[in-house]
Amino acid sequence: MVRPRLKTLSLGLDPRGGPLAARLEGPLGGLPFLGGLFPAGLGPAQALAAQGYVEEEYFLAGTATRFDGPDPLPESGAVGVTPAATAPYRTRLLVRRPANPERFNGTVLVEWLNVTAGTDIAPVYGYAHRHLLRAGFAWVGVSAQRGGIDGVAGMVSLVPPLRVAAPARYGDLVHPGDAWSFDIFSQAGMVAGSHRELVGAVPARVIAVGESQSAHYLITYLNAIDPVARVFQGALVMGRAASSAPLAGGIDLANRPADFYRRGVRLRRDMRIPVLNFDSETDVLQRGARHARQPDSEHLRLWELAGAAHADTYMLSASPEDREGIDPVRLAMLTAPTHRVMGMTLAAPINAGLQQHYVTQAAIQHLDRWVAEGVAPPRGAWLSLDEEGAGFAVDRLGNALGGIRTPWVDVPTAALSGLAASAEGFAGLFGVTRPFGADLLRDLYPEGRSDYLGRFAGALDRAIGQGFILAADRDEILATAAAAWPGDSG
Repeated sequence: MVRPRLKTLSLGLDPRGGPLAARLEGPLGGLPFLGGLFPAGLGPAQALAAQGYVEEEYFLAGTATRFDGPDPLPESGAVGVTPAATAPYRTRLLVRRPANPERFNGTVLVEWLNVTAGTDIAPVYGYAHRHLLRAGFAWVGVSAQRGGIDGVAGMVSLVPPLRVAAPARYGDLVHPGDAWSFDIFSQAGMVAGSHRELVGAVPARVIAVGESQSAHYLITYLNAIDPVARVFQGALVMGRAASSAPLAGGIDLANRPADFYRRGVRLRRDMRIPVLNFDSETDVLQRGARHARQPDSEHLRLWELAGAAHADTYMLSASPEDREGIDPVRLAMLTAPTHRVMGMTLAAPINAGLQQHYVTQAAIQHLDRWVAEGVAPPRGAWLSLDEEGAGFAVDRLGNALGGIRTPWVDVPTAALSGLAASAEGFAGLFGVTRPFGADLLRDLYPEGRSDYLGRFAGALDRAIGQGFILAADRDEILATAAAAWPGDSG
């Protein structure tokens, strides 16, 4: 049994106005558990240490409050809540921070770990970790929901939840249920923002991030809890669906309401903090986020990314291995189209575009600057729907029109879509790649590889100039595009 050092921290005021105390236990010894981030044979501590980072794990224990309010939330998002029952909890925090505090840039991202697969995973970290580590961010992953600790009922997970994966380490964790997850997340944010024990310094900024199911919970959190708790200074909502999580909790693949993908819940117009909502094609159409579209405002930017899927080959294959200095040939191989994913053989190759990885990194950089300096991110066009609103308007090559543009769709070697060949289960989240044949490639790029790369570089520079890709990623993107060119050498 792990025997952590115990610390009792005063966390300021709870949403009811009284003193709030919680125990932060750690850092723990041994190896923490988190599925889907690093390859076999190379542990997180080794990979992070090589890049000047430290990984530590803590337990956070205290009393959480659930909140009563309307269910479902109104379409406007604006809602008031009242504190209700309290319950004890004991959960875990996973921390990745610069080993040298002088490298810390002052911002900690607090990620609501995603539990849809029946275990804790960190998709925002997965998409953006290259930039987080080079820019000196700290990152805290929060086991906010019960599913990451005890599993999800009816879900046969490829990776077990905490208490199953390591009962000696996590057997004493206690989660009262997802209705309490909002306050647990608040308390984790308070600890991350107030105590140097977690990240080596007191942060200047604390930003909430979450993707997919975690985004559903963050929408509810921002609409109902943030006006009371006032913990975070900004938020990234990534890969949302039309609706949001109920205050009573309980969103998973098995028990979503029938109208979850049709009934839009917007972010409240009087949001207190800057929020960047970033969606793929899968989210906009298949998961119904188009029903919750709203104009940009003082505290909101909505980005919709052309050619992107909810998850892609970068997230599922390359992210665990990707790090500074990776061979572009290796990165191209890891992100190549494939029919095989998560033990399934699909009818068509899943989405193999790299744009979501690089645009997520730009999104976080812009959001951090927005919070720190008040400089809002660039505005992004919405994806164009067809006349019936049931699909995307596409160009002659099959790529969607509108949205944030990148060279993967403007100078393509394949049609990249967020709409999967099959919408069943997880397969529906991975989109599709339809590679162009040799004849079409020759028609598009008569001079071959050099022709393609010249046009690709021009489109890349436009995306960088517009602010949707970081200049720091330019050389790697071009080298990877050269390695991935599928046609004749030219």
